Amino acid sequence: MIPPLIVQEALERGIRLIAITDHNATGNIRAVIQAAQGTNLTVLPGMELQTREEVHLLCLFETIEQAETWQKVVDSLLPDRQNNPEFFGEQFFVNSEGDFIRREERLLIVSAEIGLDDAAEQVRAIGGFPIPAHVDRKAFSLIANLGLVPPGFEALEISRHLKSSEAATRFPQIRGYPLIQSGDVHRLEEFLGVCEFHLEAPTLVEIRMALKSMAGRSLLIAS
Repeated sequence: MIPPLIVQEALERGIRLIAITDHNATGNIRAVIQAAQGTNLTVLPGMELQTREEVHLLCLFETIEQAETWQKVVDSLLPDRQNNPEFFGEQFFVNSEGDFIRREERLLIVSAEIGLDDAAEQVRAIGGFPIPAHVDRKAFSLIANLGLVPPGFEALEISRHLKSSEAATRFPQIRGYPLIQSGDVHRLEEFLGVCEFHLEAPTLVEIRMALKSMAGRSLLIAS
């Protein structure tokens, strides 16, 4: 997706906070942050890591420097496999206007050689916020792959296909965990924007407070 179009689509839908979480990659985050400058949209840097267990883990960060530090760790843990664009598609990095900069030759749709618990611990050590992604999905999720939720996670993400009001009933393993719901956006029409945060600032610190309903911060999922 093109950075200016991402920003435009979010704003047109009334969305004021998004995270860029490409699969095992952070190379397009700066472009989207730059495209959003001067607007009311805040862009959090992140990554969707695929762990050794083939579980997807959202890794959110406060700063692009933290995300790029994590990228160096992930780079050292990815297998040295070349991408086949005809089979997997192109892996492009672009600038803030969407112009081509370079292509990633290494295959990104693979698992990094790191376990879920270790990955979460290392993300926290950098200052990030690890959240297991789309835990209700039949692939690349905690429940499908592990059958349980390991201790220590502050929140879980559910997919767009599950109503938050039904989540704990359908998946008792996640009962008691704060939930977020994301679009897992790969196309502009997939923007969701159902998480309504009440924050004093669009930061990870404030988001964590909202997930715990601290000091007047809160989260409502409109689904």
